[in-house]
Amino acid sequence: MSVVVMVRGGWEGHSPVAATDRYAGQLRDRGHEVVTSETLDTYLDADLLRRADLIVQCWTMGTITAEQLAGLAAAVRAGTGFAGWHGGMIDAFRASPDYQRMTGGQFVHHPPQFLTYDVTPVSEHPVVAGTGRFTVHTELYTVHVDPSIEVHAVTDVDGVAMPVVWTTRFGAGRVFVTTVGHELKDLEVPEHDQIIMRGLTWATR
Repeated sequence: MSVVVMVRGGWEGHSPVAATDRYAGQLRDRGHEVVTSETLDTYLDADLLRRADLIVQCWTMGTITAEQLAGLAAAVRAGTGFAGWHGGMIDAFRASPDYQRMTGGQFVHHPPQFLTYDVTPVSEHPVVAGTGRFTVHTELYTVHVDPSIEVHAVTDVDGVAMPVVWTTRFGAGRVFVTTVGHELKDLEVPEHDQIIMRGLTWATR
């Protein structure tokens, strides 16, 4: 049985509890032990993190202490997976470049209004294999990314293929990111929901 730790909080506009509860239920149904937490001090719990096979984070903005980040980074380097969506993953801890090194990317901008746009898979990686192009109506994230990430789905932003779904490695840990997920309805788009569940599975140690 894999142990999944879900750390949720920060800005409430991304519904961190409801969003993570959606996937906590699916993971429990698949036989995983799921531990939920509303404090970043979870990253100071070395015993829990040693047991964790996956950390799912939904914590938008906020500040992480050097000690909390060191605990998270040590766990991922040692092989614990790290995964999440939208601002809960790549608009967390804006003042921490060391955190951004783990995620492989950082939110930069989105237009003030929601947009309808296509998400196009561009690889045969397990997180997107067999998934066709799909459409969402939500925030469109522009991101800065590490060139070493593996991009698995993109959208067009002024003629540029903007990464939407990617994976990367941090030490022995696998990292999964999707930029879509501002509202709960974004997680309910069938193709995107499947990508997230596949991403969580892939990232799990």
